[in-house]
Amino acid sequence: MEDLLEKKEHVILLMDCYKEMLTDKQKEYLELYYEEDLSLSEIADDLGVSRNAVYDNLRRALKSMERYEEKLQLLEKHKERMALIDKIEQESTKDCDEIEEYLEMLRRI
Repeated sequence: MEDLLEKKEHVILLMDCYKEMLTDKQKEYLELYYEEDLSLSEIADDLGVSRNAVYDNLRRALKSMERYEEKLQLLEKHKERMALIDKIEQESTKDCDEIEEYLEMLRRI
C-alpha cells in the first residue's frame, strides 16, 4: 500500500513540474486518475473510450514525464532544495555559519 502511495505522490510531483509539456489529452487523463482519483473504468466511461486506451495514455504520459525528469532534473533539484530548507529550519537555533552554508548550497541548486 505504501508503495502505491509513494508512486502516486511521485507522479503528482512530476505533474507539478512537467504537466504543461504534455498534450491536453494526457493532462486530462492524468488529472482524472491522479487528482480526481477516478478508476480506469470510470475515466473510460466518462470519455467514451476503452479502459485499455486510458491505461495506454496514462502510461505514455508518465513515460514522457520521466524522460523530461531524466533530462531536466527539476524534481530532483526541488527535493534537494526542500531537504536543505528542512535542515535550515531544524538548525535555526544553531550557529549562523551553518545556516549560511546551507543557504549557499541552496543558491547553487
